[in-house]
Parts: sequence; structure tokens; C-alpha cells
Amino acid sequence: MQIWVDADACPRAIKEILYRAAERAQVSVTFVANQPLRVPRSEFLRSVRVPKGFDVADHRIVELMETGDLVITADIPLAGEVVESGGCALDPRGTLYTEENVAEVLATRNLLDQLRSEGQDLGGPPPLGKPERQAFANALDRVLQRRDQAF
Repeated sequence: MQIWVDADACPRAIKEILYRAAERAQVSVTFVANQPLRVPRSEFLRSVRVPKGFDVADHRIVELMETGDLVITADIPLAGEVVESGGCALDPRGTLYTEENVAEVLATRNLLDQLRSEGQDLGGPPPLGKPERQAFANALDRVLQRRDQAF
């Protein structure tokens, strides 16, 4: 299993959790972004820079990932593509998207997007706080434990 990160919008705190997890679990983590990224020197960490453009990083992640890989993203359409391609996706708030739940989450996202386009102010998500960071770290640990048990 490899971890791919939709890094353009990934919060710094989540990146730092991933840096530590890569070393601890000795798993490859690749950060994909359309801007230069600095990642710590490690045999388990790397970054891929893609050209600027709408969903360019998303398309590159789907192109590079393999069945069983994990993608870190808050982008629900990307999560849907990842699951459809045989992977799973983890939101920076700790929600794991799988075949069992991604269609419902995508439908809800599309409904909210439609309501916003009709002028309704629905607000946005609250800031990423300590509980969300902990939920992410716990969900990541569960995914990594399942990977270890599969071997």
C-alpha cells in the first residue's frame, strides 16, 4: 500500500502527522501538488509537482494509484474516483471513504453544491481543530494496522 496526498489543500498539521506515520510504519507517502512542496528528507516521503489547472493533481493521483492504496483528500469527487479505482480515501477530518459510504457522501455534497449555486448560504466546515486532527490520526492508524495484518 502506498499513500497519496492531495497536497494543495491538505492542512499542515495533517502533513506533519503523515510525515511521522511514514517513518513509523515505513510506508511510502507521496504529496501531489501544483506548487513546490518541502517535505522532510526520508526514503518514505516524496513530492510530485503537476502543472497548475483544474483537478490536475486529482487526475495525476488517480492515474498513479493502485488497488489498495490510500488517498488523503477533502475532495469528495476525488474520493469517489479513488474508491471506484480500488483504493480508499481518508478525509483530513478522519472520515474514511469506502465502497460502502462514498456514494451517499457524494450525493450529499452534490445537493449542498446545488443549494449553494441557488444562492443559499450554508457556511463551511469549522476550522480543523485538535479533535479533528486526532480523528485523522486514529483513522490513519486503523488503516495502517489493517495493512500490517494483511501481510
